[in-house]
Amino acid sequence: MRSRYSAFAVGDVGWLLETWHPSTRPDELELDPTARWFRLDVLRTERGGPLDDQGVVEFAAHRRVDGDAEVQREVSRFVRDRSRRWLYVDGVPS
Repeated sequence: MRSRYSAFAVGDVGWLLETWHPSTRPDELELDPTARWFRLDVLRTERGGPLDDQGVVEFAAHRRVDGDAEVQREVSRFVRDRSRRWLYVDGVPS
């Protein structure tokens, strides 16, 4: 989760697509170049430990777009792939 937030903050589309589960990953991704991400709050987690193959993260990501503060809140689902790397599956606004 934190690495994906960092990728949004620095505009690393490649990492976002690489860490997205193939079943839900878009063919391409365009980020808003005016967004400036400045804080991530992890509000809740379910599972996602060293022995788990899936997990849930609820977060609030703070950004500024054209000078206006915004907060993106989401409950995201993740799964581990065969190499034991976490992949983002999907999320719903919270």
